[in-house]
Amino acid sequence: MINTKEYKLSEKIITSSLAAAFSYKEYRIFVDELAKHGKTTGTEQKESLIEYTRLNSRRMKRWDKTIKLPESAFEVLKNFDKPVLWIVLTESWCGDAAPSIPVMNKIAESSAKITFKVVLRDENPELMNLFRTNGTLSIPKLIIVDEQSKQVLKSWGPRPTKATKMVEDYKKENGELTSEFKEDLQQWYNKDKGQNILRELLDLLTLK
Repeated sequence: MINTKEYKLSEKIITSSLAAAFSYKEYRIFVDELAKHGKTTGTEQKESLIEYTRLNSRRMKRWDKTIKLPESAFEVLKNFDKPVLWIVLTESWCGDAAPSIPVMNKIAESSAKITFKVVLRDENPELMNLFRTNGTLSIPKLIIVDEQSKQVLKSWGPRPTKATKMVEDYKKENGELTSEFKEDLQQWYNKDKGQNILRELLDLLTLK
């Protein structure tokens, strides 16, 4: 979370970033087109990142179809009455974004008070720099902003707590994340069915 002294600066940066923001539907079409034509977002058109974009295109399509909100989620959303912007920083190749962003969208779709926008990290370095995680440019990063004042209220990311612990434990024991671990992490996301992400995002709407 950025501090109070940065609110005025962040308002200008946030307003600027929204000029090139995607709706979720636009972002999904964009990623599908990238995957279809063998491209990726970001500054590097590496084959590994292109392949992750292809994977994420398929994964987000599956998540869009399978995510279901429980009745308890609709109760939280019914009681949420503050118009907010949800702005998520991401890139098409980001493995943690594939399960997280569809959950964000499902919540936003179910509330008239939440406007959801997607922006690309590498095209918005000033905004990303305000929301580094332990000094890194980790994504996805969700920023919750008051719709009227553009004041930053809260932030979340890049992973839910259980996935974060898995990553930290693996790095402590093995160093850099391997492709095998990344696949194990995706399997965890699949088994969890977005519930850890859902609970934490809904908490952001209830915690003062």
